[in-house]
Amino acid sequence: MNWIPLGIVVLYIILLFMITWLTRRLSRGGMIGYLLAGRGLPYWVAAPLLTGLAIGGASTIGVAERAYKSGLAAGWYNAAWAAGALLVGLVAARRYRRMEITTIPEFFERHYSTAGRVIGVIGQLLLQIVITSLQYVAGGAILSSLLPDVFSFQSGMLITAVVFVGITLIGGFWAAGLTNIINVALIYAGVILGAALAVGKVGGWRELVLKLPAGHPGFDLGAIGWSLVFAWFLVMCTMTFSVQSVVQISFAAKDAGSARKGFLWGALIIFPVGFISALIGLAAVVLHPGIIPTEALPRTVLSLSPVVAGVVLAGLWAADVSTASALLVGSATLVVGDLVKRFWKTDLSEKRERTISRLAVLILSVFTYLLAISVRGILQTLLVGLTLTTAYT
Repeated sequence: MNWIPLGIVVLYIILLFMITWLTRRLSRGGMIGYLLAGRGLPYWVAAPLLTGLAIGGASTIGVAERAYKSGLAAGWYNAAWAAGALLVGLVAARRYRRMEITTIPEFFERHYSTAGRVIGVIGQLLLQIVITSLQYVAGGAILSSLLPDVFSFQSGMLITAVVFVGITLIGGFWAAGLTNIINVALIYAGVILGAALAVGKVGGWRELVLKLPAGHPGFDLGAIGWSLVFAWFLVMCTMTFSVQSVVQISFAAKDAGSARKGFLWGALIIFPVGFISALIGLAAVVLHPGIIPTEALPRTVLSLSPVVAGVVLAGLWAADVSTASALLVGSATLVVGDLVKRFWKTDLSEKRERTISRLAVLILSVFTYLLAISVRGILQTLLVGLTLTTAYT
């Protein structure tokens, strides 16, 4: 019955490209129009754009994996992300928008020096390229795990790359924002449906509690250790202030109020996903004892009906695609704004700016894909990248 979940994923891809093609005119203009959506994002686009950036493979498959060993406490990962978004919304989003800047390194030059801008862009690109490369890996892992008869790991990576790179090339930041409305809806549909049916298959809440092995942390929210929870909150509450792909959402908002509301609503939407994904990991403990924890979510999804499996698969993959698109736009903005326009051509026409912006997206895509081929250990590498952002902040 692989054709049913495959068909759902294919329909999802077609829908993304239809939205991208229909909205491509919104990104007309130079770098600002293409990479910052003409500074016209309303809060109802900024919020799902932020949510899509936050919820990737680590927030779904990674959380379920940890929940298989540590229980519901794994959901604190997404709660930490939500706390970071909430802080930016309360403290910085309006200020960032009023500065009328395009990148964090530009802010460095304004307050420090040209050298500060150069060091800033090197640091930002290093962080974002590493994290972007992991999205290819996660996408390949999702497709090959849930549709092993259709996709190999390598072909899954390639299809993932074609989709999110194609969306970004055609429609820029507007496309990333508008497609993320669909992505976030699909993510929620996937994880809620998957969790509800998995718990139902166990026999309900009471049976889930009773059937968990003796000694398993279960629903203990402190099971992973409050020191680790604090570390997650520290990393996320600093990262959200200083990573280009995150802050760029406030730069691209249509006004200061939209920037603030986008982050506040985004925080509310981000918060529950981790705990819902953790429920799937808990159900897997009962349904599939003794498996490798990484397989907790894929194995549980495969045991559901083909239609449900297709929706969950599309939702998980949507989480990966949504993260990758925003990261890629953020990295391209750094290259064009902080390197090309600052040190090479300061008087580019809008047409040339747009062309160079697309070229930057394409070159970064190829580079990050080649890097992804050599990546081993998604969660470990991601944690290293995110931890470095604390020092950056």
